[in-house]
Amino acid sequence: MASTTVSATRMELTRLKGSLKTATRGHKLLKDKRDELMKQFMDNVRQNRALRAKVEEGLMRAHGSFTVASALMSTEMLEQSLMYPKQTVELDMSFQNIMSVNVPVYHFKTQNADKGDLYPYGFATTSCELDGAVEALSEVFQDMLELARIEKTCQMLAEEIEKTRRRVNALKYVKIPQMQESIKYISMKLEENDRNNTIRLMKVKDMILEQSIEEQRAADAKALESAAKKRQIPQ
Repeated sequence: MASTTVSATRMELTRLKGSLKTATRGHKLLKDKRDELMKQFMDNVRQNRALRAKVEEGLMRAHGSFTVASALMSTEMLEQSLMYPKQTVELDMSFQNIMSVNVPVYHFKTQNADKGDLYPYGFATTSCELDGAVEALSEVFQDMLELARIEKTCQMLAEEIEKTRRRVNALKYVKIPQMQESIKYISMKLEENDRNNTIRLMKVKDMILEQSIEEQRAADAKALESAAKKRQIPQ
């Protein structure tokens, strides 16, 4: 129902019609944005599912190799072999805009691009299973970083989808119906005022017409009276 505080004027009606047009267009744009966000979200969810399975498989392989290596080597030798890492990693972050959502993008870079320059120990005193574990962790690290990026992207997209959905529903079920009701209310008021003005003008016209008829009758009666007096005057 339209608010009783709405001014029933043609200027307010014009303003509300413009606002309704803008709100309708905004609703369509937000709906399109929500649909595209859902598409991007589902694509990232599928990537997340596949990448998570790959990361879990790599971690299980690395864990299995470490378990065998710890069984073949003493605890002191294992800790000493891994105490001083040989490679350093640089991690940079930038942002990618997806439907007005700035999602993070991670850039991974090692100090030395040679994959063989990875093991911080000598091969004479260590087990080959430790080599496999270190190599497996090195391979899964980038996948873990990409998995973190995708999961963060999914989280941010989900929050934006919820925010956009609320805006779409607010426009569809609250703002647009309120403006439509207000426009209908003002239109009915203006039509009622026009009918009242028309009736008022018709009554004024009838009153003027009656007054004109009365004046004409009075003038005719006066003319007849004057003519009668003239006939009564003796010659």
